[in-house]
Amino acid sequence: MSVSTEILHIRVDDREAHPSVTPIYQCSAFSADSAFFYSRKANPNVTELEQVVAALEGSEYALAYSTGMSAIYMVLELLKPGGSLVINKYIYGCSYKLFQRYTARIGAKLTILDLTTESGLKELPLNVDMVIFETPTNPFLKDIDIHAVSKAVKQNNPHALVVVDNTWATPIFQKPLNFGADISLYSATKYFSGHSDVMGGLVLVNNEMIYTRLLEGRFYSGSILAPNSAWLLRRSMQTFNLRMEKHSNTTSSMLNYLRELPFIEHVYYPRVDGKQLTGYGGIVFVDIRPDLVPFYKTFTSALKWFGTGTGMACVTSMVAQPFSGSHASMTEQEKADMGIEKSLVRLCFGLETLEDLKEDLLQAFVAMENMANQKSALKPA
Repeated sequence: MSVSTEILHIRVDDREAHPSVTPIYQCSAFSADSAFFYSRKANPNVTELEQVVAALEGSEYALAYSTGMSAIYMVLELLKPGGSLVINKYIYGCSYKLFQRYTARIGAKLTILDLTTESGLKELPLNVDMVIFETPTNPFLKDIDIHAVSKAVKQNNPHALVVVDNTWATPIFQKPLNFGADISLYSATKYFSGHSDVMGGLVLVNNEMIYTRLLEGRFYSGSILAPNSAWLLRRSMQTFNLRMEKHSNTTSSMLNYLRELPFIEHVYYPRVDGKQLTGYGGIVFVDIRPDLVPFYKTFTSALKWFGTGTGMACVTSMVAQPFSGSHASMTEQEKADMGIEKSLVRLCFGLETLEDLKEDLLQAFVAMENMANQKSALKPA
């Protein structure tokens, strides 16, 4: 036997290893008699993550995807050509564009309603096939009554699917399936990851038929989460509850502080009713004074502890402008229809010390106001 042949088949016997955490199964294939068979179908790291999130959600089934957007896309695959999709008026910009393009491609009818209102629910099409919304919403953190939407939708079409993007509430504070949703989905890139170092998406369902269709779609599309990403997310889930507690406490303490600052006109925070939404933390929106808007970059440049990247819901604090960030892909008119102006700022609170974040925001706002005053003084009378 050649050494070159032998080294190809050397394997360590790990049956007695008993690791304290599940190792990374960084392999594409398994033996033909394995329950996993092929990592495009399933992988131990992916399955473990799915079990963890399903237990947290209290759902029968969970499926992990490569990103949150791929999770949304695969849910859209359940919509039949020529069908009727309803989305909420307030929604993430990239989701909005995806819904536009997807429905146009399959000849489906897209209806945009304000599901935060009773009038919006009354406008639901009789032939509705799927309704997708976030609660709390991105932006403005408006809350939507999941049970009321589900009831209205099912009255029009008992077979229609109610889909809730639960990314910002998290399953710790809200469980959509308990209130009539058929599908609960997440961008795991946000709070589940919590460290801005991995991307992923999760879909939770109780209906076996829906699960089977999604499972088949994931297998044939190859959109399953990679083993290394699944391992990182599983690791992050071990501190999930602790991180959410810190996010929540910091956000609660920040509310009154922000409302008292003279640089801010309005603070957006969701309604925590104690029933559907039992808590909240991490992200708020504020409207800054109109005269300060042109000096937003002065504000961000002065910040020490708030980053300006696309990360959010993580261990470090972030600041962003939805107009030029999360909703940049939308047209000027679409942003205006949603009420998104350049004055709207998103603040994401990480795990830093509360007083450090307060001091940082204050000095950055002061720098912003000083610049505004300087520019105003230079203008001719």
